[in-house]
Amino acid sequence: MTRSVDEFKPVTPGRVGLYTCGPTVYNFAHIGNLRTYVFEDILKRALKQAGYDVTHVMNVTDVGHLVSDSDEGEDKMALGAAREGKTVWEIADFYWQAFRKDIARLNIIEPTVWCKATDHIAEQIEQVKILEAKGYTYRTADGIYFDTSKLSDYGKLGRLDVKGLQAGIRIEMGDKRNPTDFALWKFSPTDKHRLMEWPSPWGVGFPGWHIECSTMAIKYLGERLDIHCGGIDHVNIHHTNEIAQAESTLGHEWCNWWMHGEFLTIAKSDDSGGGKMSKSTGEFLTLDILVKKGYDPLAYRYFLLNAHYRQQLAFSFEGLDAAANAYKNLTRHVLDLKAAAAGKTGNVIAGYYDKFTQAVMDDLNMPRALAAMWGAAKDSAATPADVLATLYKMDEVLGLNIAKMQEQTQNLDVAKIESLIAERTAAKRQKNFNCADAIRDELAAMNIELLDTPQGTTWRKK
Repeated sequence: MTRSVDEFKPVTPGRVGLYTCGPTVYNFAHIGNLRTYVFEDILKRALKQAGYDVTHVMNVTDVGHLVSDSDEGEDKMALGAAREGKTVWEIADFYWQAFRKDIARLNIIEPTVWCKATDHIAEQIEQVKILEAKGYTYRTADGIYFDTSKLSDYGKLGRLDVKGLQAGIRIEMGDKRNPTDFALWKFSPTDKHRLMEWPSPWGVGFPGWHIECSTMAIKYLGERLDIHCGGIDHVNIHHTNEIAQAESTLGHEWCNWWMHGEFLTIAKSDDSGGGKMSKSTGEFLTLDILVKKGYDPLAYRYFLLNAHYRQQLAFSFEGLDAAANAYKNLTRHVLDLKAAAAGKTGNVIAGYYDKFTQAVMDDLNMPRALAAMWGAAKDSAATPADVLATLYKMDEVLGLNIAKMQEQTQNLDVAKIESLIAERTAAKRQKNFNCADAIRDELAAMNIELLDTPQGTTWRKK
C-alpha cells in the first residue's frame, strides 16, 4: 500500500497470517502462474526461518470466475467442462490435483489451509447479507452488486483514477450504477440450467469471484490480516474489490501488507519485446512441457530465483538452459562436498549466512541471496562439512533440495559399478595395482569417475 520497503510487524507477535490467491482450476497452471507461487513460497520460508509461526491459507477458485473480470460471460469452470466433456466437479478436482503435483515438483510447501469456494457458499452469502444491511449493495437484473461510490478511498491499493475511469467508460454498463461496481452474487440465467448454483436470499445463483477470497481469509485468519499476496494483475480489480468488501464488512482496515509477483513474459528473438503469458489464448507453457523437454523442475525454480519478484522476467529456453546448467553445477559441487565431508557434521559459516539473510530480509532479494550461496559453496578455505551446513541452512529459504541432491542413476548399472569398485578395493589391498588400474579404466569407459578418500572410494558420473 505504501509503495515502500518497510519493517514488517505482525498483528500478533511471533505469528503471521498469510493469504495467497490460489488457482482457478479450469485448466493447467502455466509457468507464469507458477512464478507467483514460487515467490510466495520463498516469502513463507523466509518468515519461518525468521522464527514466525506462519498460518498460510490458499483458496481454490472452483466457481464464480467469469471469462471477463467485469462480471460478464460464462464461468471459466463451465467452459472447461464443456471443452473436455466432464462435469464441473470432475474438472475442478482434476486441475486442483494437477496444480498440487506442479507445486510439489517445484518444492513449494503446501498451505496450512486449502479452502475451496464451493465449500464456503454459506459464508459468502452471510458476508453479502452484512454488506446489504450496511447499505453497500443494490440489485440489478442479473445480480447483487457492490456500490463503489459509497467508498471515498475505493481503488487505494492500485491508486486508481476512479473519476477518470468513469469519464472514459466506453462499455455497456447495463444496470450498473458505476463502472467500477462489481458482482457479489450473480443470478442464474433463466434460459438455461447452470452447472453450479445455489439458493440464496436473493434467488438461485452463484457468488462473484471477489467475495470468496475476503470471506475465507476472514474466516481462517481473523479480522486483521498480516500479508496478502497474488499476481500483479490482481491489484486493480480483484484485490481492490477484496479490500472494498472486507473493510466495508469489518469497519476497519483489513490487511497490513500487500505483496505482488510480477509477470513472466515471453522473450522474443527479434527484440521487439515480450508478452504476458496467459491461458486465454489456449497456448501456454506448463511445467509438464518443460519436464518432457528434459528440464528438472528445480532448474526452473533456480531460473526464477535469478530475478526479483517485483521485476518482470522474460522467459526463454536459452535462459532456462543457463539456469539448468547452473543447477547441475551446484548439484555436482554439492555431491563433491558430500564425498569430501564423509558424513561429518559442520557449522554454519556466519559471514556468508549473514549476507544471505540480509539479502532475503531486504524485500526477498533472491539474486543477492544466490550470490551469497555461491560465495559459501566455492570457499575452498572452509571445511566441506561447514560449507554443507551453510548451504543446508540457506536452502531452508531457497528450496532447491540441496540436502537431497544425489547422483542421477537412471540407465546406470549401479550394482555392477559398486561390484567393480569392491573388486578394485580388494586388488589395491593385495597390491595388485595393474588390476586396480584396469578396473578404473573399465569404469571410466562406463563414464564413471572414482574419488578415493580416506573414508573409502565414492563414484560419480562424469
